[in-house]
Amino acid sequence: MSHFAKLDENNVVVAVYRGRQEDDGKEAELSARSGENLKQTSYNNRIRKQYAGIGFTYDPVADVFIAPQPFPSWTLDSNHDWQPPTPQPDGDDWYWNEENQQWEKQ
Repeated sequence: MSHFAKLDENNVVVAVYRGRQEDDGKEAELSARSGENLKQTSYNNRIRKQYAGIGFTYDPVADVFIAPQPFPSWTLDSNHDWQPPTPQPDGDDWYWNEENQQWEKQ
């Protein structure tokens, strides 16, 4: 089964469609036929870094989908991943407090 992200004029994902298996690799044909800007995405992350979701942005230069910025203070690294101003401490029981600009224990 194929999946396609519909992009708006700013390359932001506004919808994700499930396509037929025979549509795999045919985004240009589907875009031309539908009049929509479609980019194929993959659940197993085999193309374009990660599966696209509504609100993700498509970077045509890097040919990747970028997740929405989680907090205003976070920056995008060279791998197209959002990074906090300070690394998260070890463990899963931390959350980012944007107001204080620090990690806090849950």
